[in-house]
Amino acid sequence: MNNFLQKRPWTGRIGALLGIMVMALSLRTAVSVVPPLLGELTGELGFDATTTGLLAMLPPLIFAIFGLVTPVLIRRFGLEKALVAAVVLAIAGQLGRAATDSVWPFLGLTALVMAGYGIGNVVLPPLVKKYFPDRLGVVTAGYVTLLAVGTAISPQLAVPVAEASNWRVSVGLWASVSVLVLLPWIIQFVRDRRHDAGADLGQSGSPDAGLAGAAGSAPVARLRPWRSPVAWGLAIFLAGNSAQTYVYFTWLPPYLSGQGLDAATAGTALAYFAILGLPVSLLVPLWVPRMKNPILAIGLFALCWAAGHLGLYLSPLDGTWLWVTFAGLGQGTFATALLMVNLRSRTTHGSSVLSGFSQGIGYAGAGIAPLFFGMIHDTTGSWTASFAMLGVCIAVMMTGAVMINAKRYIEDSAEQPILPVEHAVDLKE
Repeated sequence: MNNFLQKRPWTGRIGALLGIMVMALSLRTAVSVVPPLLGELTGELGFDATTTGLLAMLPPLIFAIFGLVTPVLIRRFGLEKALVAAVVLAIAGQLGRAATDSVWPFLGLTALVMAGYGIGNVVLPPLVKKYFPDRLGVVTAGYVTLLAVGTAISPQLAVPVAEASNWRVSVGLWASVSVLVLLPWIIQFVRDRRHDAGADLGQSGSPDAGLAGAAGSAPVARLRPWRSPVAWGLAIFLAGNSAQTYVYFTWLPPYLSGQGLDAATAGTALAYFAILGLPVSLLVPLWVPRMKNPILAIGLFALCWAAGHLGLYLSPLDGTWLWVTFAGLGQGTFATALLMVNLRSRTTHGSSVLSGFSQGIGYAGAGIAPLFFGMIHDTTGSWTASFAMLGVCIAVMMTGAVMINAKRYIEDSAEQPILPVEHAVDLKE
């Protein structure tokens, strides 16, 4: 048992576990609560086609920016402080936009919320690496599942809460979940302050990660992810996956409605697609770490994506639920991507760099794909080329899958250590 586990038994890690799980639950609630309320927001705040499109682009755009920025924040302030700052930004943004009276301040405060949660996206995988190196699969399964729960539950409650009160309460309500995130991390931070500053908080004990050197024996290396095939592979993989997911979240209801399905059923199809992320979120982190070649699981999920795309294009009304089922199960690629952040890094620092780089590139792809999907349809007058673009996304995703299949790590491309140990206490292995 490594030094970390000796100094952090399960009784000392409950706070971190609660903090990770509640943070995961809160990460998508502020994103998915707004679309069901757009009709009311349009009348009161003055949303139009342009501002509605900008609202849809903000989450992936801000997530991409802060995916690339967050590793610098982690390096400077440490994981826990970065997470607390993320939560404070998210709370301020959610409460602020619930009180605003016009569209542009609402968009600006939404960007603030997305900045907080963009940091949270990156911080979660290295937190799992740091506090639970011996339980990567189980803890990852838990937090990815709660991420899916948060995505599904807030749009379901958005309209009922607004009808019982108003849209401001419905939008601001989820700030309370973010407040709950702070409590276990404040307790954890106070507890950590009592430990020796030289304690080993980052050494990984997972079979996949391998053991690092002696605790505190080496400075932290500056990693350059753009020089790492693993980092590029995971970034490409996540970009291909996220592009397909965001196309479905943006276009599935209007596409099905345009094919003759009634609007309510088309909306239910999207909810069903989102809910299918739950079982695969539980399965993947418990199954994939046991595989010598994770690409076999990825290939299975890619076939599900392909079947869903093809079925919805060729026969959208006959077999709609079957095709949505296939596409929904394809979302196992997202859970795989989050898991691979820790399976392809040896250290907490490596995990944070890999998480930031891959999510930064990945969400950039997610932001562009829905726009291209619609533009291609408007230009060609048919959906053929748009669905062909989804096939390209699968090819991109599988290219990344090949690059991350072999058991190699982002630290393999690190430069010589350049930071003194005393300046990198939070990241030391």
